[in-house]
Amino acid sequence: ANRLCAASSNRTGFLCDDRVTCIPASQVCDRTSNCRDGEDEQEELCGDLPRSLPTYLVFRCGNPAHWVYADKRCNGINDCGDCSDEMGSLSACPPCGSAWWSCSPVLYEYCACVPRSLCRDSIQHCTSWSDEFLC
Repeated sequence: ANRLCAASSNRTGFLCDDRVTCIPASQVCDRTSNCRDGEDEQEELCGDLPRSLPTYLVFRCGNPAHWVYADKRCNGINDCGDCSDEMGSLSACPPCGSAWWSCSPVLYEYCACVPRSLCRDSIQHCTSWSDEFLC
């Protein structure tokens, strides 16, 4: 059965057996039952990560040895470690949203944008200092 669904913020999700509850992809196989009957933690689903997961739950990073849950793609955070989940043709992410400031970040945590909440906080987050002077 197809269990693909749209979880909060339109992120990739996993549909529970009740056909109503949609949990974020990253809550599948996290050792916590999020579905009422625990189907998100079953051995056939979680036994050989990521191979045992349906492909729609997995995003393959630029480095083929690494993967992240599909709901981590385009979330503004460098989950792959090489920004392949945030930038480039693999990720197909939209430009920075209104809650983000576009720049070259100083911290490895971000890729092409930093949260606007970090603007004008007297700490450099962009190599150009634009988060302190223009944002």
